Amino acid sequence: MPGSPYTDLDRPPLSAARLRRALVAPHGPWARLDLRAETGSTNADVAEAARAGEPEGLVVVAERQTAGRGRRGRTWQSPPRAGIATSVLLRPGVAVPERGWPAAPATGYGWLPLLAGVALVEAVARLAELDASLKWPNDLLVDEAKCAGILAEAVPPARAGAAPAIVLGVGLNVTLRADELPENPNGLPATSLQLAGATATDRDPLLRALLRSLAEWYDRWRSAGGNAVACGLRDAYLASCGTVGRQVRVLLPGGDELTGTATGVDADGHLLLATATEEHRLTAGDVLHLR
Repeated sequence: MPGSPYTDLDRPPLSAARLRRALVAPHGPWARLDLRAETGSTNADVAEAARAGEPEGLVVVAERQTAGRGRRGRTWQSPPRAGIATSVLLRPGVAVPERGWPAAPATGYGWLPLLAGVALVEAVARLAELDASLKWPNDLLVDEAKCAGILAEAVPPARAGAAPAIVLGVGLNVTLRADELPENPNGLPATSLQLAGATATDRDPLLRALLRSLAEWYDRWRSAGGNAVACGLRDAYLASCGTVGRQVRVLLPGGDELTGTATGVDADGHLLLATATEEHRLTAGDVLHLR
């Protein structure tokens, strides 16, 4: 049947009912899950919900994104049902006494996209059985090719003095074929789980594993008051980071470049870069691994 989601048997549709039974309270860690056949951007959808007062815990999943966004204004899209496109709504600045969560300081929010990267590595390793790593801050690499990206965006509060909401978006290439892969302006090749030889490419368990791992790490981070060191997040990130110890070139937001050795990630999630003259603490930038 033309237009049916079952015409490509390698790319079956997700089931909203099954995902909600597994992931939404009282049986799961999330508050609400919205599965959409198509949308422009799941991040934009969640940001709109945040501005309308949606509480923490919303998950939006799209079978197809037509205007997905990456860092520095880049676009991200894939064929229908060929990947995972999801965004979640977090309100880390709001205390949740019944869960033992104090309000996390805004200075720790930079760890949230790195937290999502750790959750993604765990899900891919567990389900797809691939040796994946993170390129700082949060691109998922398999064999030095980009398989996924993460975008965190802050949504300003409606009233002065309130804490911003954070939208975390994840885009994972699952069954994209070689002729469907996006181009990367910085020359880093793209790949998908299927092309990389994953043992499993069923998006349902992959999405469940990702969202459960994300919720578990967020709970640890919130319970520790947003302290990435105390909750073990920094150690977990360093164990998955393929950037530390490498010679890299970093394209800075202002257009400048730095070349040196990535020596670590500090307690605030900043990349430590040793150049020939000094050590830099970088809060943002596009990292290129040099061979």
